[in-house]
Amino acid sequence: MPDDGPILLFDGVCTLCDRSVQFILDHDSAEAFRFASLQSNVGRRLLESHSLDPDRLDSVVLVNGADVYERSEAAWRIAARLDAPWRWAAVGRWIPRVIRDWLYDGVAENRYRWFGTREACRMPRPGERERFLDADELASTGPAS
Repeated sequence: MPDDGPILLFDGVCTLCDRSVQFILDHDSAEAFRFASLQSNVGRRLLESHSLDPDRLDSVVLVNGADVYERSEAAWRIAARLDAPWRWAAVGRWIPRVIRDWLYDGVAENRYRWFGTREACRMPRPGERERFLDADELASTGPAS
């Protein structure tokens, strides 16, 4: 599975981010997405290999081959691949990016205060584990650093 589909990098201690990953898992029947936390070795290495700051944890990052999307751009691209009716949220791409990113940044700045943090992410349920990347899988994923 390492060469299949986009990789979603998320803040592993953020409750909102964890719930978002659970939502995606529940509404991605095509199993298009794979996951890694931004804080993990996999996440840090992917960020570095795409010339992104591995210490910046305020955005979801979607890595799809050589393409990388952040903030609202990543969010609508994720929505577009979910099951209906959730994919219809991708219509948000027609909102000017400056407005989408302003809204995204407002939530991102307050996510810990509004939703809290966790010591660690929930363990994947049976059947989900293979969608979370380990360091060994990264060697065959994306551009080399």
